[in-house]
Amino acid sequence: MMFPLSITKAEIMELPLRSFEGKVVIAHTHEQIASAMAEINQSTVVGFDTEARPTFKKGQIRNVSLIQVATAKKVFLLRLMKTGLIDELIEFLENEKLLKVGIGLEDDYNLLRRLRGFQPGGFMDLNPELKEMGAGSIGARNLAAMILEIRISKAAQTSNWENETLTPKQVRYAATDAWICHEIYEKLNNWGYL
Repeated sequence: MMFPLSITKAEIMELPLRSFEGKVVIAHTHEQIASAMAEINQSTVVGFDTEARPTFKKGQIRNVSLIQVATAKKVFLLRLMKTGLIDELIEFLENEKLLKVGIGLEDDYNLLRRLRGFQPGGFMDLNPELKEMGAGSIGARNLAAMILEIRISKAAQTSNWENETLTPKQVRYAATDAWICHEIYEKLNNWGYL
């Protein structure tokens, strides 16, 4: 299967708007996150993303508020505001045997390391993988369009991820970002690219 190696904004706008429509589990206590990790750790491949509190002034520090993990059937939204990076999350982030697929992971690592040191293990960043295949367009929106043939909304990207309760729009956005990483990996793997 061949897919386009670049895409224009106009071409993206012609695609159907899609978001994750499956089960989303929101965990915000130590116990809930530990329980989510026990389920996540049964997977072999997951989609991975983070959301950080937006900053609007140069030099302000952004804090990771949310880790999103997509399995084949569910997306878990792990809210770090009250727990920080607990041991179960560190074990997950360092686990070489569980493939965590994301887009533009360097920023995620750097922001997460501000919370607690760890050595990333078992990660695959789709951006360099696609560049190596000759892709001229990378990033979540472009890759979703080129490989999944869908358009995703980025409207909630700069919303406040530290709100006491996430809005339905935030939940949909956050779940979709992790889900597309999982789906892009599965498609590329099935097509024999990975």
